[in-house]
Amino acid sequence: MSDDFWVFAYGSLMWRPGFEHIEARAALLRGYHRDMCVVSTIYRGTPECPGLVMGLDRGGACRGRAFRVASENEAAVRAYLDDREMVTMVYTPRMLPVTLEDGRRIPAWCFVVRRDHPQYAGRLPPAEAARLIRQGVGRAGCAREYLALTVAHLEDMGILDGALHRLLDLVDGGG
Repeated sequence: MSDDFWVFAYGSLMWRPGFEHIEARAALLRGYHRDMCVVSTIYRGTPECPGLVMGLDRGGACRGRAFRVASENEAAVRAYLDDREMVTMVYTPRMLPVTLEDGRRIPAWCFVVRRDHPQYAGRLPPAEAARLIRQGVGRAGCAREYLALTVAHLEDMGILDGALHRLLDLVDGGG
């Protein structure tokens, strides 16, 4: 088991990992939090009409899901994740320690947002974030659907992320 590769998911990877895994566990990453802080011009928006997606930003803690991948599949999964997550280089992949629900502490592959990247949109006023989410439609669908699916998956895991719930309410309320 120590040779297996773990991936930490905090957004769409939780509900659509897209790679073969042999175990999925609730997990906690300290020192980072999930935030709708990345302007999306491909998957959930376009350059002319951008959307907004999540990034793993520094500070706080993030509850998510960790996927264990058999060691023989690590290279293929890393290649898949690079193709999926590193299209515009807005993330920095890092091996970070996460704590699994059973108390084990393991290293996991994480995608941390780059604050120096032009797509970084941390600390947007809520109304501006909601506007970008409402308008964003790209190759993978609507930014609103992305946010709603993530919120629903978090709820299924027993995670009530107040900031994401408030943002979804704002998006749906039109305010």
